[in-house]
Amino acid sequence: MADLQWSDERVRVGDTHLVVQKAGSGPPVVILHEELGCPGTCSWQETLAESHTLLVPQHPGFGRTDRAEWLTGVRDLACFYAMYLREQGLTPASVIGFSFGGWIAAEMAANDPSLFSKLVLVGAFGIKPPDHEEILDMFMLTADAYLRHSVVNPSQTEEFVKLYGAEITEEQFAAFDEARAEAARLAWKPYMFNPSLPHLLEAAGDVDTLLLWGDRDLIAPPSIGEAYKHALSRSRLVRFSQSGHRPEIEKRDEFMSALQEFLSAS
Repeated sequence: MADLQWSDERVRVGDTHLVVQKAGSGPPVVILHEELGCPGTCSWQETLAESHTLLVPQHPGFGRTDRAEWLTGVRDLACFYAMYLREQGLTPASVIGFSFGGWIAAEMAANDPSLFSKLVLVGAFGIKPPDHEEILDMFMLTADAYLRHSVVNPSQTEEFVKLYGAEITEEQFAAFDEARAEAARLAWKPYMFNPSLPHLLEAAGDVDTLLLWGDRDLIAPPSIGEAYKHALSRSRLVRFSQSGHRPEIEKRDEFMSALQEFLSAS
């Protein structure tokens, strides 16, 4: 996983200098990361970078992009990324959003569906689960426990062990805490969903959307995927058996097959 060569770009979006990691070659794909920040290079990214240029912005207040105090909610963050896409000439864009990043992408689609050529949501937040289920509250757990809840078999999932199984450094714990603090500032009440989003997504019905979900996701219950499928008329839901919140790690080959087929389809 060390073979993928990343470079950093600093892009001015309004009064914020957004740090964007870049790798690969080919048509661009924008990847919006999860609530704990960028997880590091994953093997699925290496494969996708063979045919696409990966653009991974670090959300303001997460990682190396400074906090933008004027961002007070996820819809603000969605407008921020809409500015980024337009100003960088990336529209209509292919966007992959993971978890918290998937919620951002969904808000973008509800506000302006013309931003997208393809939209992929992986275990996305943003919609309250039906049937008395809840999005797992990451503030009730340590960062390490939250990570272990994200896969079915933490000790037996090789890539998860490589990413998170080694002793986590004090610097990494500090980065997790910084990301969690910013997530709390933006998405505390209600926790990780927007009651209006399912209604507003009707405007994004023409966006070509792929929904990818683990059938044993303990963080974003699979019923959220069903709710997104109902809200987005041009969407397809793929559920991965025996997978939790990280099908890109747990079911990498099946994940990549679904993703590449979707991105290459006209």
